[in-house]
Amino acid sequence: MRAVLQQSFGGPEVLRITETDRPAPLGGEVLVKVHAAGVNPVDLAVRAGALPLLGEPPFGVGWDISGVVEQAGPGARFKPGDEVFGMPFFPRAATAYAEYVAMPSRQVARKPESLTHTEAAAVPLAALTAWHGLVDAAGIRAGQRVLIHRAAGGVGHFAVQIAKARGARVTALTSAANHDFVRELGADEVIDYRTTDYTEAARDLDVVFDSSSEGENALKVLRPGGTLVSIMEHWNTELAARIEAAGRRFAGVSVEPDYASLEAIAALIDQGLVRPHVAQTLPLEEAPKAHELVGSGRTRGKVVLEVSA
Repeated sequence: MRAVLQQSFGGPEVLRITETDRPAPLGGEVLVKVHAAGVNPVDLAVRAGALPLLGEPPFGVGWDISGVVEQAGPGARFKPGDEVFGMPFFPRAATAYAEYVAMPSRQVARKPESLTHTEAAAVPLAALTAWHGLVDAAGIRAGQRVLIHRAAGGVGHFAVQIAKARGARVTALTSAANHDFVRELGADEVIDYRTTDYTEAARDLDVVFDSSSEGENALKVLRPGGTLVSIMEHWNTELAARIEAAGRRFAGVSVEPDYASLEAIAALIDQGLVRPHVAQTLPLEEAPKAHELVGSGRTRGKVVLEVSA
């Protein structure tokens, strides 16, 4: 099969199409023929060596997949022909930029019926991150006020929609060029972080969903007892201590494979309450260009690699 691998750390150019052996599913696993693979900022950090999750190369990056079960090992949850999507093995290697991936069947869920494989591949890592932060960690509920950083990005655009689906009032932090986009997603209030100090414009929030390492500012906008959800500083024990000492809650979130949450997200998608935004699709051979696009920091939603028809 074809897979995108790298032999060294470096820029996007280290990503190369390579012929390699097709994996075989073990008990409880499925072999998925990948139709599309999502590209996330974490892929870029691992590729460059800035985030040493996978040790030294050679390895393949990528985790988000959508495809069709080709083979099923004994005891697997799915059968050949089933359409599935997921984020297998994260934070260990999945090598998702490939024609086939073998994975535990409990790390994937049935693909939303209303989405194409390309759209479904844009969902898992970003939507699970938003879900784990807002639903599992913060326990978000109707009537609460939520501030979402980088609201037009991969994680942010899901966070806006999930918060609205749970009945929250959403303040979205993004540049002026994305204001109409996040309003279409359901944001009730939009703040241009380039021209407005959001710590002056927002007050008495129940939840701050921080994906930009600005957790300290949460103390200025959270009500007593409010929750800071941090996906960038989940390791920061000093920040956690300061937040807790000030009478607020700190919830550091690190995403993990979770088929039950994926099923809940898929249900919201098929109800029309959540929708992935795919900014651009590229063929597998153009994985380096996909990394350049994501690395620009100007992408709305997600970039997806199309692997097979």
